[in-house]
Amino acid sequence: MDEIALREQEEALRNQVAQLSPEARKQYYQLEEQLVKDPDTYAVLNYFFAAGLHHFYLGKTARGAINLTLMLIGLALILFYGWILLILVCLIELPQLFNSQKIVRKYNIDVMREVLDELKDTKQNQTI
Repeated sequence: MDEIALREQEEALRNQVAQLSPEARKQYYQLEEQLVKDPDTYAVLNYFFAAGLHHFYLGKTARGAINLTLMLIGLALILFYGWILLILVCLIELPQLFNSQKIVRKYNIDVMREVLDELKDTKQNQTI
């Protein structure tokens, strides 16, 4: 997904938030503050710890566990060509580092959408 599409999605969600009642908007911002992630933290975790910690940060535990396991195996077997595995993991994760802003922005947009949906569901349940 390109930057323009992400910006359009984010703007559409911000417009939906603006249409909420003051009470719901306050609730939205409280939930959003708890759930959104910082792109710089993601990038730092990726840069310094190519072992998959950045995936754990976004809640992608399966991918994080696979990366961590591969890194540990590579370290354990470093004398027996484990360094090749380490290099491969780093090469696979390198695009994540360069796209960290976009990846986290997409994640945060998804969080915004989920929070809005949750608030709408709560409002509908209260009217029933």
